[in-house]
Amino acid sequence: MRQTMIALAVAASMAVVGGCGEKAKQAEVAKDTVKAEESMAVTPEHTSNMLLAEWTGPYSGVPAFDKMNLKDLKPAIEKGIEINLAELDAIATSPNKPTFANTIVPMERGGAELGRATAYYGIWAANMSSPEFRKVQQELAPLWADYESKIYQNEALFKRIKAIYDQRESMDLDAEQKRVVELIYTQFSTNGATIQGEAKERYAEINKRLAELYTKFSNNVLADEEGYDLFLTKDQLAGLPESFVAAAAALAEEKGEKGKYAITNTRSSMDPFLTYSDNRELRKQVWTNYYSRGDNGDEHDNNAIIAEILKLRDERVGLQGFDNYAEWRLQDRMAKTPERAMELMEAVWPAAVARVKEEVADMQAVADAEKANITIEPWDYRYYAEKVRKAKYDLNSDEVKQYLQLDNLREAMFYVAGELFNFKFTPVKEGSVPVFHEDVKVWEVTDKTSGEHIGLWYLDPFARAGKRSGAWATMYRDHSTFDGKKNVLSSNNSNFIKGAPGEPVLVSWDDAQTFFHEFGHALHFLASNVTYPTLNSGVRDYTEFQSQLLERWLSTDAVIDNYLVHYKTGEPIPADLVAKIKKAAKFNQGFATTEYLASALVDLKFHTADPEGIDPDKFERETLDKLGMPKELVMRHRTPHFGHIFSGEGYSAGYYGYMWADVLTSDASEAFAESKGGFYDKGVAAKLVEHLFAPRNAIDPADAYRAFRGRDANIEALMRDRGFPVPKKKEG
Repeated sequence: MRQTMIALAVAASMAVVGGCGEKAKQAEVAKDTVKAEESMAVTPEHTSNMLLAEWTGPYSGVPAFDKMNLKDLKPAIEKGIEINLAELDAIATSPNKPTFANTIVPMERGGAELGRATAYYGIWAANMSSPEFRKVQQELAPLWADYESKIYQNEALFKRIKAIYDQRESMDLDAEQKRVVELIYTQFSTNGATIQGEAKERYAEINKRLAELYTKFSNNVLADEEGYDLFLTKDQLAGLPESFVAAAAALAEEKGEKGKYAITNTRSSMDPFLTYSDNRELRKQVWTNYYSRGDNGDEHDNNAIIAEILKLRDERVGLQGFDNYAEWRLQDRMAKTPERAMELMEAVWPAAVARVKEEVADMQAVADAEKANITIEPWDYRYYAEKVRKAKYDLNSDEVKQYLQLDNLREAMFYVAGELFNFKFTPVKEGSVPVFHEDVKVWEVTDKTSGEHIGLWYLDPFARAGKRSGAWATMYRDHSTFDGKKNVLSSNNSNFIKGAPGEPVLVSWDDAQTFFHEFGHALHFLASNVTYPTLNSGVRDYTEFQSQLLERWLSTDAVIDNYLVHYKTGEPIPADLVAKIKKAAKFNQGFATTEYLASALVDLKFHTADPEGIDPDKFERETLDKLGMPKELVMRHRTPHFGHIFSGEGYSAGYYGYMWADVLTSDASEAFAESKGGFYDKGVAAKLVEHLFAPRNAIDPADAYRAFRGRDANIEALMRDRGFPVPKKKEG
């Protein structure tokens, strides 16, 4: 259902064998909906607003990013909402008996204008925010909530959906159509459609308030990211790699501090600084700035906002009869229950914490040998871990970085996409497709064999003011065929620090993995072969699997041998350095696993606890103490800036999903590793695309994985991957 996908996209910005249906059946459906379309005709009063206008130009039309004007945004969203609600009301009040053709199909078709406006909204929210936009964003937050409530609380519309759902087995529906009906019905029923009376009004009030709080939370984090830049002088650069220093100098100049070196309050700047800087006091300052975002006791402090969010979420699901928010959230996920999600994490946690103790002992030994006269603290972890890496594996991360050029990594991703998906990426002539910033580049994606056009891929790689931190993927138009074949407009967004003029951008191994990870999401979009828009939706603890899986191709021989070359000499990465990288693959897994699991466990604990009178800071501390969190590290995302769960609802009570997906990833990787052709085995790749990428959400994820692997995934492969002890199988 297009309009609910729009609502989900907005929430995300404030922070999956399905095939085509039979052509004859589609023609019949289209014919049957003519009357419905006529009854839903809306006067085109919006044509003067560019943000609502149909996309024109090449490639079946593309967003006019070069003509975006913020003054058009609020009127466009308001008009788009008005149009879509009128479309839904026309469906709801139809005198005809509800059928798939006259109810579900027009719902899938509806919301086109709002969808276009939302694409622009997402760019302002994620890629080019400003104080002016944030004001508009705050004004729009309650409108989004009202819009969503009006959809889910449209009793006449839900009655038609339920009538089709109740008769879906006796109707002449194919598998995809049946799945669409089930997904739409579930979406309505889990979002308050069955609530009556005063509770219904309260439900809508809660949604409106939550929308406001999510926006405030996000903007507070962004304010702290923008407000805590650190400008260094030349005598404070000891230990920092040349490439990092050059990028910091360029960034400082861009910020009006020529002659200094800027350390921004984002992960892409913080992480390498903590890894290489010899200045312990500066490491502590950078660490404190980063992990205190949203927790500084000032106007941007998020603790009171979090407490209110938790209370409202709990009240809202209580209106639907659920004991807690996590129980409600996980009902349609692969995990199904909070208990199953917790069981997985608790199975891995002891091994991860035990590994942290070993890692800290190794680091302390190095510090003692250097007579540093310190005890390892969180701001020391990355720094001394790097020293241990050098000592244990003779592996220097900065040396590896010299072979990781961003442009080459992009070409490596294209190569992998060609081998697995038969995709070809061709640069689009600059100026022929509008972009929202000069750094954004565009490629056309085609089938290598037939030349068939599949879609476009936009890349926005660099950090800048107004752009949210981290890396993400999104799509401006998704694939469907029920109403004429639609091509895909996908994008990847990163926050790499731009190099000095004329210098290549060098990245860490971890950042290279993230680049591949997010590209996996884009491939999921581009590989879609579903008929209806709703089937492009995802199951959160499953959709991360496809992207996590793609990370594995970074370390394949084909990528290493052909794309990892020295940025100055052009020489391939030496075989002995590759051997060191592979030998050290399980290094620091205690840190990586524990910082992630701490965030995931705290998320689930927050959403199963009684929120009455909750103090988020205190709750975080006490929960971590009970878990036995090592004092030498912190959660990957501390609560006051945990945007995954408090800037919207996409990952709320679901951050565990990365671990759930990683179980699938490790297991699927072994399917490739055990095959004759390894990670480029054509047979396994074909099954991967057919069962795990192309169907999107047209098939239940558990069934899809069994179709690929022949069985369910198990935890053993994950433990092997991380170098943890493999739990013994229970007998009987």
